[in-house]
Amino acid sequence: MIQYSRSTLKNGLTVIVHTDKSTPFVCVNTLYKVGSRNESEDKTGFAHLFEHLMFGGSVNIPDFDREVQMAGGENNAYTTFDYTNYYTTLPAANLETALWLESDRMMQLAFSQQSLNVQKNVVVEEFKQRYLNAPYGDVWTHLRPLAYHVHPYKWNVIGKDPEHIERATLDDVRSFFRRFYAPNNAVVVLTGNIEEKQAFELVEKWFNDIPATDSIAQNIPAEPLQNEARRLVLTDNNVPAHALYKVYHTGGRTSEDFYACDLISDILSNGNSSRLYQNLIKKEIFSSLDAYVTGDFDPGLFVFSGRISPSITPEEADNAILNEIDSFINATITDRELEKVLNKAEARSKYSEINYQNKAANLALYEAMGNVELINTEIDIYKQFTIADLKRFAAEILNPINCSTLMYLGKL
Repeated sequence: MIQYSRSTLKNGLTVIVHTDKSTPFVCVNTLYKVGSRNESEDKTGFAHLFEHLMFGGSVNIPDFDREVQMAGGENNAYTTFDYTNYYTTLPAANLETALWLESDRMMQLAFSQQSLNVQKNVVVEEFKQRYLNAPYGDVWTHLRPLAYHVHPYKWNVIGKDPEHIERATLDDVRSFFRRFYAPNNAVVVLTGNIEEKQAFELVEKWFNDIPATDSIAQNIPAEPLQNEARRLVLTDNNVPAHALYKVYHTGGRTSEDFYACDLISDILSNGNSSRLYQNLIKKEIFSSLDAYVTGDFDPGLFVFSGRISPSITPEEADNAILNEIDSFINATITDRELEKVLNKAEARSKYSEINYQNKAANLALYEAMGNVELINTEIDIYKQFTIADLKRFAAEILNPINCSTLMYLGKL
């Protein structure tokens, strides 16, 4: 059980504090509720671009990283479809340095054409290296628009096209910053060797005067129900083997669908005793195969992703997965299978409570999802599901008309 306290400043900033005396360090985790889902379709990749721009310095602090390092700390960030997370860890005695840095760039991030040009080049090169030039790197640039026709999940976090970043102007990024990088669209979490009273006082000191924004409201379109099987075949002679991807629409991160599908995916593919490993990998139908749920805030995807063994045709591999789905729905699932994945889920939950940095990120995440107390109660949701429940969810979700299939053909 993680003990924490939560408060909201007058400008709407949510503050969460958790004391952990087992470490001499503190973590300052700042989550902004902006990801690629908040972008315009003609200006994608901006959330990820800001992950880079936020380290370019603020009006009063030209070099963010240098100040962190001088205080004996380290920092990083990551962007998702739904949020962007920045975190700094440093000795507890230097906590105020991290709050000064975070508040200053929230208040007045420095924008210059030179900094923008540098970070645009970094992001464009990352796009090319990871998505255009890497083997299988473009899979999701094809698979997402196959599965999503309306919702902004149809493009990758890094963006839809590198030209969107190349065309970004200073006015574009200033407007994006003013809209989303504001206290009433953020969660600041402090964990580590800090007293709660002092922590709240310091956050209020550094953040309370930052003005809120009134422009964060959005009408993100809901993805219509998929009612036909979708299929796409790609060929790339530069990849070493055929690959197969099957995705099914499922619920958002706090829905029953997500928790049920998370357990279903674990029974299918978590560990060497799982069904997909025993029936499809050991029997050399696939050289690798995974099943997982994306866990997006809005309705996401149940994903099968695998590399096909050389002696197997893509059609045979596809049928093999369909047979495993049919077996899950219609054949016996043992109590032991369910017990095993529940034990693993509980172990993951307990493990996440050990590290003060993980606790900071998780507290911020659950708060952004709308219920911070899930950090303590989520495992109870998993435990409510029966085998009959999982079969019912599998039959509803792993349905052919809810499926988008991508066959990625390599060297023939």
